[in-house]
Amino acid sequence: MNSNETPADSWTKTIVDLPLGPGPLRSLTLARQEPAGTNSLALEQDSFKLRLANSEGRRESADLLIKKMYAWRGYDTSGVLNDTPNRITLMADLKGQIVGTLTIGLDSSTGLLVDQLYKDEIDGLRQAQRLVCELTKLAVNQDVHSQRVLAALFHLAYIYAHKIHAATDFVIEVNPRHAVFYKRMLGFSQLGEERLCPRVNAPAILLRLTCEYITENTAKYGGAMHELPHVRNLYPFAFSQSDEVGITQRLLRGE
Repeated sequence: MNSNETPADSWTKTIVDLPLGPGPLRSLTLARQEPAGTNSLALEQDSFKLRLANSEGRRESADLLIKKMYAWRGYDTSGVLNDTPNRITLMADLKGQIVGTLTIGLDSSTGLLVDQLYKDEIDGLRQAQRLVCELTKLAVNQDVHSQRVLAALFHLAYIYAHKIHAATDFVIEVNPRHAVFYKRMLGFSQLGEERLCPRVNAPAILLRLTCEYITENTAKYGGAMHELPHVRNLYPFAFSQSDEVGITQRLLRGE
């Protein structure tokens, strides 16, 4: 065990345990410990775990994945994840390997990273009494079932931002080439024009997604990827409503 970690380190506490293959989603919120002799679906096949990157070592692991996924495109990935009070970094772990990561930035007196390029647009949302949350440092290893991992990370980010911290809007800076994916697969719309983002030395546009839209679509499609194979977005890969409630309640209890 790393000297900086203890048995109480939240990294040992799995928030959600999901089968990587085509089996149904399984949450650990309702059965936090398997009874002896249980031969559950999650134990029969490869599964990945969603956890918090709440230690320096875990943040470094997430940062390595970000560098792997973006550096080859010429993006500047020198900015590393750090322990900032208004940021929550989620990680997807598959057999000890980090296969996905996403950071949630909650608005505060220090502002958001997105203010650097799009302060006028974000201030407009603030003036409309919207509580903004930014998504950054998103990376998913393409060698795994990326739709399942991405949908789970995104839905957990929504639970943290909206259900626990009362955020009303997600914003994200993306390369213009990737905007179509975010619009089609998650429902984002463009809020800010293309500009050069100095943090990654690449062009970016600002996208926005309301939590009302996420609430509607997770309720409509969540957990139904087998029943709705014709739906061409990520919401059927999201948690079911009962799983969402269980996850939220567990997080609110601090478990």
